[in-house]
Amino acid sequence: MKNNFTIHRSLLKFLLALIIIAVIGVCVFVGLQISGKNRLYNKSDSKRPDLASVAVTWEESTEQEEGGEIVSTPILVTEEDSDNWEEGDVRYKGVHYRYNSEMLTFLFMGIDKDGTVKEAKNGIDGGQSDAMFLLALNPKTKNATLISINRDTIADIDVYDKNGNFLKTIKGQLTLQHGYGDGKSISCERSVASVSRMMYNLPIHGYCAINYGAIPKINDAVGGVDLVSLEDITSGGKTIFKEGQNIHLKGNQAVLYLRSRDCDSFESAGRRTERQKQYLAAYADKAVQSIKKDVTVMVSLYNTISKYMVTDITVDEVSYFSTQIGEYRFGETNIVSLKGETVMGEKFEEFYLDEQALYELILDVFYDTIED
Repeated sequence: MKNNFTIHRSLLKFLLALIIIAVIGVCVFVGLQISGKNRLYNKSDSKRPDLASVAVTWEESTEQEEGGEIVSTPILVTEEDSDNWEEGDVRYKGVHYRYNSEMLTFLFMGIDKDGTVKEAKNGIDGGQSDAMFLLALNPKTKNATLISINRDTIADIDVYDKNGNFLKTIKGQLTLQHGYGDGKSISCERSVASVSRMMYNLPIHGYCAINYGAIPKINDAVGGVDLVSLEDITSGGKTIFKEGQNIHLKGNQAVLYLRSRDCDSFESAGRRTERQKQYLAAYADKAVQSIKKDVTVMVSLYNTISKYMVTDITVDEVSYFSTQIGEYRFGETNIVSLKGETVMGEKFEEFYLDEQALYELILDVFYDTIED
């Protein structure tokens, strides 16, 4: 029998979750208030998702007989039948949608590296992005939505050789894209491009990649996190936390709570996800309270973990938004995962997206409904 719980370096989700509210989320809206606004919005290679290129719905397709066979009849998603129609609008299930151009979206990655950030030895040793999140920020509603992307998602990834020369685009696990680069900005930029492409060319305005060793520092920057343990957690044959126990997580305790699971127990990964969602909501609340008391907390944290982090967001942007973070709503209900199915490949698990669910999620988070 294996230890009831083993630490998995491959899932670093809450390395990101912590930093999203505590650091980078703070910096995002600086551009909305000062001269950096246009620079932020212009970072994206696209202006809006290309949902209009998807010419059929899914469950609304009808069937009819042709030559004795039953065939699917496509139903157009885009219909320019309104005086209020603009380029890029879509109609889905009878509803008119328009991309919210005020949205700001950022990609966060947890990198499977132990120590501080270092440049890769060659162009294929940048490290895997074992956790990926999109943070979607809506200044109209003050909502922050965190979209979890399965690391094993099969998508188009760009392959390079050791010298950085492009070879080809293949179908592969999304986590591999970060490895094709320098382990720093080039790796991040290529990951941003692949995620955007997978999500119908969704505009992405910035990135942040963090090595997993930053978790204790992120946790302790707000004085630790208080919560009730959702289950027994054992490490090295010793019970660290018991179900129902009130706990105050400090240092490496946060790592144990967030990244441990019972490999021999069915649905253990799902239970771990519930712990992580619980922790994220608790951490977000603690971070907001800390910022309200001292707006320099986020700048201090930013500087503390900078050695573990690669980002195109600047410290002055973090400082500015520290005064505004309390306006935004974030909790467990704001955390969503891309739906799909995991199957066993030749060697590793592969996750295939539910394209209809992805399409509908993009409409729900990034689009406004329009009255005709």
